[in-house]
Amino acid sequence: MFMATKTITVMEDAYEALAREKLPNESFSDTIRRITMKEEGIEEFFGCWSEETAEEVKKAIGESRELSRKRAEKRGRQFTV
Repeated sequence: MFMATKTITVMEDAYEALAREKLPNESFSDTIRRITMKEEGIEEFFGCWSEETAEEVKKAIGESRELSRKRAEKRGRQFTV
């Protein structure tokens, strides 16, 4: 299958940034496709934290929510999560 090609002009710093993203056996076209066509979702971050870090963050979120509830109660507002 023949694909048409286009020639583009980029500044030196943009070329260098693209070259840094390029994988060893990848063309610049492949690199551009990989960077621009990736679907970002929360799945991308699965496994980024250790179990210990995840538990610390979960605890901090819970504490923050509890403080927010208490503040809302003092102001006479109902707070739901």
